Amino acid sequence: MSELISRAAELDAADELASLRERFVLEDAGDTVYLDGNSLGALPVTVPGRLDDVVRRQWGELRIRSWEESGWWTAPERIGDRIAPLVGAAPGQLVVGDSTSVNVFKALVGAVRLAGEGRDEILVDATTFPTDGYIAGSVARLTGRTLRPVAPADVPAALSDRTAAVLLNHVDYRTGRLHDLPALTAAVHAAGAVAVWDLCHSAGALPVGLDEHGVDLAVGCTYKYLNGGPGSPAYLYVRRELQDRFDSPLPGWNSHAEPFGMRPEYAPAPGAVRGRVGTPDILSMLALEAALEVWDGVRVEAVRAKSLALTDFFLRCVAEYVAPGRVESLTPVRHEERGSQVALRCSPTLDFARAGGAPIAGDVMKRLVERGVVGDFRHPDVLRFGFTPLYVGFGDVERAARVLGEVLG
Repeated sequence: MSELISRAAELDAADELASLRERFVLEDAGDTVYLDGNSLGALPVTVPGRLDDVVRRQWGELRIRSWEESGWWTAPERIGDRIAPLVGAAPGQLVVGDSTSVNVFKALVGAVRLAGEGRDEILVDATTFPTDGYIAGSVARLTGRTLRPVAPADVPAALSDRTAAVLLNHVDYRTGRLHDLPALTAAVHAAGAVAVWDLCHSAGALPVGLDEHGVDLAVGCTYKYLNGGPGSPAYLYVRRELQDRFDSPLPGWNSHAEPFGMRPEYAPAPGAVRGRVGTPDILSMLALEAALEVWDGVRVEAVRAKSLALTDFFLRCVAEYVAPGRVESLTPVRHEERGSQVALRCSPTLDFARAGGAPIAGDVMKRLVERGVVGDFRHPDVLRFGFTPLYVGFGDVERAARVLGEVLG
């Protein structure tokens, strides 16, 4: 134990990102270890003051004038350009607004329309977050296509001249497995199909390279590693070369070429703006804009390096502190296959279920939270620990694994 505590102190002392923790509202390290940033990021210290200004001055005093004077109208594109370098995109290709689910719908229908009438099949990640699957099923019914769930590794073999679009997750939400975006995108393109990526569990945790790898369309949330707050608006990426052909299934007035012309005929705006729909959700959008200031001067490559170091150290500590057979890691050991979380499956032999048959993993996580280690669990037996390099330290990692070992006995 003392060796790992000393090693954690050494790693924290050498951490070039350690000072970024001060940019967040967090309890003292002795109170809580927050390892659930892959569900909801911590609150950046700049957000409360910014929201106070938005509510009291911009809304309370300027009122309608703030659409122009406070930059409300251009916020979706402005904030999209702020996110763009975090996902490897040049300006003018991201627009912020709506939920991830709505943007998945826009992107997937748009992808089918880009592919043309001759292709009648949509491939979807068989391990995807449920909502993506629900949306993909709805898109298939609405567009008259067949939906085919396929494991990401099997996508290249499943592609054919029937494939219109492929919807994939960059990081598996349950296991933390990182899928090969460059290779899979290239395979989709070689088959003449359109690639749509869900970046919810990768943006802000690792380099994505949307432009570099020729991704066609992408969506992502902003309340995880981007720390935008609960329900903060998502974003839609449309590659520049496709923007003049992107046909959104939700042509709202905000995406019109003349939004205040109030014309009965729809004419899409040029560029990423055509991904907008209705009136922007200004309060949550400007909270997100303030939250993104924590990225000033931060390189995504440095974040990735620390993420891998944190997860490596956590796995080492778990191996040291947790008795053999208690948990099994579902997260790949190889760096090129790992996101920024570790998923541990609880052994079915553990007798942790409370009266009423509570899931073992759920009971273990409740005990961890009571001890100040906050992660989450996924039914029926998976403990998830998310590592946000901007505010998680190596001392946090050591403590979390040590408490886990004590809880599991």
